[in-house]
Amino acid sequence: MSLVLTNANLIDAVNPVITPNAKVVIEDGRIAHIDEGQSRSSYGVNASVIDLAGAFLLPGLWDVHIHPDYPVPPGTTPAQETANFGRQLSLALTEAGVTGVRCGGAAHFMDVAWKRVFDAGDVPGPRVFACGHFLTTTGGHFLTSGQARECDGPYGFVQAIREQIKNGVDHIKLNLTGGIMGPDWDRHWHSFLLEEELSAAFAICRQREFPVMAHAANPDAVKSALRLGAHTVEHGYIMDEECIATLSESPTWYVPTLAISHLTEGQAQNDYERQWLAQRNIVAELQCRADAASDEHAHWFKRALDSGAKMALGSDIRPLKDAALLEMGLWVRDGATTWQTLQAATRNAAELCGVGDQLGTVEVGKLADLIVVAANPLDDINNLRQLQLVIKDGRVVSDKRG
Repeated sequence: MSLVLTNANLIDAVNPVITPNAKVVIEDGRIAHIDEGQSRSSYGVNASVIDLAGAFLLPGLWDVHIHPDYPVPPGTTPAQETANFGRQLSLALTEAGVTGVRCGGAAHFMDVAWKRVFDAGDVPGPRVFACGHFLTTTGGHFLTSGQARECDGPYGFVQAIREQIKNGVDHIKLNLTGGIMGPDWDRHWHSFLLEEELSAAFAICRQREFPVMAHAANPDAVKSALRLGAHTVEHGYIMDEECIATLSESPTWYVPTLAISHLTEGQAQNDYERQWLAQRNIVAELQCRADAASDEHAHWFKRALDSGAKMALGSDIRPLKDAALLEMGLWVRDGATTWQTLQAATRNAAELCGVGDQLGTVEVGKLADLIVVAANPLDDINNLRQLQLVIKDGRVVSDKRG
């Protein structure tokens, strides 16, 4: 049976214009036809027709840097932790229209498990690109998360990477530096891996053709990641002009995760951010560390954006149903246009994950992962919160019109 969406204001994420009175015909989970204007082309008698009445139709959203809930409450079993993660993923799809995610670390390979469940099609959830544990050194970054695997020496990293591959991951997450959220010895301006460890880790990933998701928060680490062929650089809290010049000419993607340095009580600028902070209850010391890093992070984000570097949207925060929407608001605050932000969370994100030929835009032949919102997100990115419909694989999985 076909699904036909009529009277849509279409934002296809290809061209920065709105196509009014559009009709999108979906057959067998894919976009079969897109008619513009008042076209009256026919569709099958068994088609299910939804009149969108002028609402805005666009690709489903993506978040390409996620983590399951942390810290894990004492006594939580691995089974319960995995179940909680699946619930958060499902809510991200149905409550926020996030149809694709890329994981930056997960205990017990729960991201691999839920990827397989959602791919089977019986349980609603986003498309998951899994990494299993993130790999860091002994005394490395974010050890309290339960998602870290501590490695030492070249062959320590090689063995860990091979284990990740064996357990079904899509990419390898390497933490080259410390971060903002961590104990006193976990600082984002400190690099953690020795050169021989870096070389070995990247070498085995190239040999096995697994992309590297490189957590790199200072200039030396960013340059190492670019030199060694990382698929993505995450964070880039501190960079320099050499980083920007190299990034702008590189096939490497940049995922800035502004939420980590920007979401504090002193920086919150709207009710969405204040409500999130009240729920998260981040300790004062970590908020101070974020405040201290925020201006520089914003500067290098804008420099990367203006340089033409390849950029996609990832939040690095939880819960997932709020994360991408908050991150999109921060992109606009720091100088991105609503169009740049929307592309970062749709077309660019799908391309980063290697599925740009199938997803990320509203084009004939692509898989029908779509959302409908009541108001124009190109006028105000927060209009994405006025969610009406979520469609995945051509099926309605969330309907909030009532």
